[in-house]
Amino acid sequence: METVKALTFDVFGTVVDWRASIIREGEAFGRARGVGADWARFADAWRGLYQPSMDEVRSGRRAWTKLDDLHRESLVRLLDDFGITGLDAAAIDDLNRAWHRLDPWPDVVAGLTRLKRKFVLATLSNGNVALMVNMARRAGLPWDAILGAEPARAYKPRPDAYLRTADFLGLRPAECLMVAAHPNDLMAARGCGFRTAYVPRPLEHGPERAVAFRADARPEFDVVAQDFVALADELGA
Repeated sequence: METVKALTFDVFGTVVDWRASIIREGEAFGRARGVGADWARFADAWRGLYQPSMDEVRSGRRAWTKLDDLHRESLVRLLDDFGITGLDAAAIDDLNRAWHRLDPWPDVVAGLTRLKRKFVLATLSNGNVALMVNMARRAGLPWDAILGAEPARAYKPRPDAYLRTADFLGLRPAECLMVAAHPNDLMAARGCGFRTAYVPRPLEHGPERAVAFRADARPEFDVVAQDFVALADELGA
């Protein structure tokens, strides 16, 4: 691990609690506009369209399209599915920007602040740049660089998403440690030469689907930590 100079982070689920945040945003939106919905089910359904929408771009069936636009298309479909009508374009845009207002997990800011003392910190997310910047400013996330899918023009787990991020940082893949709560993301990064840190988020999909943390989980990863503060401890930051 002595060769690691930068930490690159998955964001949705790893850094921020997207599900609780989208539920909160949906409830506030509904109160303000007199719209009723099962916002937990709505959040899960919206997230459920995340990978399929990106698959259209990954496969080449669709030209590069940023995540904000994919999210909005999915939202329009969901509004119809949930029988929510009468919203103008501005209202739909506002609800779509809920993804810009996601809350970090409680350990995140403290952990990132410590890690920043020793490492370069960069996003390696499928989120577009404006989304990541707005989220960071609202939540106080101390990134050194906003990188990932949009600068690389490739959605994870396509290799270019990882390799171009390392290149933007002027580093070899082995000098980068990918931090994520999702094993498939880490395995793809490892296949590109990255070191890996697994930080499970047992509550990502809600308390009903919580999974207990295991310190011995996924031994093929370089580091397993319960949260970002523990990750800072592991990395001597």
